[in-house]
Amino acid sequence: MPEKSGLWRTWCVMGLVLAILFCLDLATGSVAIGPLEVARILCGGQPQKASWAKIIWLFRLPKAISAILAGAGLAISGLLMQVLFRNPLAGPSVLGINAGASLAVALVVLAAGNGPGNRFLQGLAAGGKTGLVAAAALGAGLVLGAILALARRVRNVMTLLIVGILGGFAINAAVSVLIHFSVPERIQAYMTWTFGSFAAVTWDDMAIFVPVMTAGLIGCQLIRKPLNGLLLGEGYALSMGLRIMPLRVTTIALTALLTGTATAFCGPIAFVGVAVPHMARVALDSSDHRVLLPATALCGALVALAADLLAQLPGSQAVLPLNAVTALIGAPVIVWLILKRGNLARTFGD
Repeated sequence: MPEKSGLWRTWCVMGLVLAILFCLDLATGSVAIGPLEVARILCGGQPQKASWAKIIWLFRLPKAISAILAGAGLAISGLLMQVLFRNPLAGPSVLGINAGASLAVALVVLAAGNGPGNRFLQGLAAGGKTGLVAAAALGAGLVLGAILALARRVRNVMTLLIVGILGGFAINAAVSVLIHFSVPERIQAYMTWTFGSFAAVTWDDMAIFVPVMTAGLIGCQLIRKPLNGLLLGEGYALSMGLRIMPLRVTTIALTALLTGTATAFCGPIAFVGVAVPHMARVALDSSDHRVLLPATALCGALVALAADLLAQLPGSQAVLPLNAVTALIGAPVIVWLILKRGNLARTFGD
């Protein structure tokens, strides 16, 4: 673990950057609002224009909160996957978990109204965002469970990674078939969802989104010590008295909950789960999950807010798809990981 003085400096810098990005996210958009006006509105003061208060409270504040929670959840999900599979390139998107959640949402959005026999899908569709959360979490959990079952037979982690990528392609192909046989209105709704956006989460949605994501993040903190044992190998973990199977099941459940919820509300956001855990390792120079888990969550929130800022194209009416921005941020990091594969392998004890 890094020295306490250096650790506190890192925490303070990251916290300061998070506060700055949070304020910028509230101030930036099609209507520019000065930072002082944002602070006045948040403190309950009267802004120069009454419409600014509505913009901040009704639209930008829930969007910024969603970015923080979704970024933290996806980043920690990636960290859990990397420890579970002992693979530095593992993550919800790379292993097809996002694709599983997307397929479940596609079934609800695209196929719910096709025929009288789809009562289950119709019930989920009638549940609105709650139904999407349930479907996405179920889809993510099924894919992750299948990968974990395969991991018991396939010992080579790169082979497992390739299988996960191919599985993601197969799932995306199934989504394409659903799109082909769907009506244009449902296709448009689904495609808009796939672009990814933190702005889709409203205050009404927060009643579900915030408690679920917070519970998942807290649950991850409770298993930080067992994760340290698992990082050193299953043999060492067993010698320490850890129960491997319950830990795996818990890790799967938490990953599916966080990934499924974030995907349902914000769309399938890629690259965050793969790249951010390594950013946190570099920032702290540590693999100790007692500090790495909260640092990864904080880095995930930073990256999500930065991506949201870039997606808004300050000073322009256009809004880029969030997935395009996260890919621009995450792809160079992943390339760097591949080039530095030997160094990362030592991190995971290979």
